[in-house]
Amino acid sequence: MRAGVVVTAHPGVEGLVEQAEELGLHSFWLNDTPMVHGDPFVALSLCAKATRRIKLGIGVTSPALRSAPAAASGFASLNALAPGRIICGVGTGNTARRTLGMPPTSTAALEKFTAALQDLCAGRSTEHREGDRARDIRFLHTGAHVNTTDPIEFVVAALGPKAAAVAGRRGTGLISFGLLDPIAWHALHQARRHAARGTPHDPGSRTDSYVVTALHVLDEDEDPQSDAARDATGHLVLSLLAFAADTAADTPAFADQLGPEEREAVRRLLDRRGTTATAPDRHTKLYPNYLGRIAPRDRDLVLPSLMNTLALVGTRDDLRTRVATLEQAGIDELLIQPVTDPAAEMTQLAKLLT
Repeated sequence: MRAGVVVTAHPGVEGLVEQAEELGLHSFWLNDTPMVHGDPFVALSLCAKATRRIKLGIGVTSPALRSAPAAASGFASLNALAPGRIICGVGTGNTARRTLGMPPTSTAALEKFTAALQDLCAGRSTEHREGDRARDIRFLHTGAHVNTTDPIEFVVAALGPKAAAVAGRRGTGLISFGLLDPIAWHALHQARRHAARGTPHDPGSRTDSYVVTALHVLDEDEDPQSDAARDATGHLVLSLLAFAADTAADTPAFADQLGPEEREAVRRLLDRRGTTATAPDRHTKLYPNYLGRIAPRDRDLVLPSLMNTLALVGTRDDLRTRVATLEQAGIDELLIQPVTDPAAEMTQLAKLLT
């Protein structure tokens, strides 16, 4: 299985991507979460100039964050800096919208956005609509500042069949966050193939699937719930707890799926952040330091059940067995989000998969 890295945009990120390329990693991604992280297009431009081989991805942008013309300009500009190495991840903005206190966009809007980006980034015209006015648009000057010749890879963020169907109809790959259940991946791929039938996209055509997770290789005799293991995986666990806390009042179905211990952790998180599940400003309390290294006082919230569900923790042999199972489920690339010591965690990943 291939390996890659997802990080947040920050000064000095170009040094990290240089190391990732030296380690032989396949891809390097940046989150698009305004008001929480730096701008990924700015940071990836630095990464493009610092590398020669590694793929560079935005994981993921959304029609609720950027218009199709603005996003296409960003991706085509990156493609001019790193021809043929750009990956465009698109989603409903489930995280980036919630950090603004807003709901994600619809899958219908996601599909229109994806289609528009695919057209524009390939140099074709597409319809741009604002209110009752619709106009055909395209790049009016494709000089050195944009590249519409080398293909850009597209992937749709999916946790369920609706988004996977968008990927099928648009002929894109898939990316998912913390989804390490092989059965769930089989269902996503089935939904993608089914949706591709009757479209110009061959249901059996080759597209890549990516999963975002965290990794901790246990030292000899190390407790799987050690502080080091919790620190390496806690950002994923707290992201799920924050999502459950944020959506408990509006869409309680997700929180209802959690067990008693997980629901108690959600309650403690809300109390610790000084907010409630119905406070209109709860997003300002739940999402600071989102996907960053957790504070030591929050280690108790990193439940073993959620660590095992969302992240890869184990001995080298155990992890290789688990990765092989994911590969059999159709996952092409394992992406980790390193937060404790990114350089060391990337090295661990490279060693594990070689």
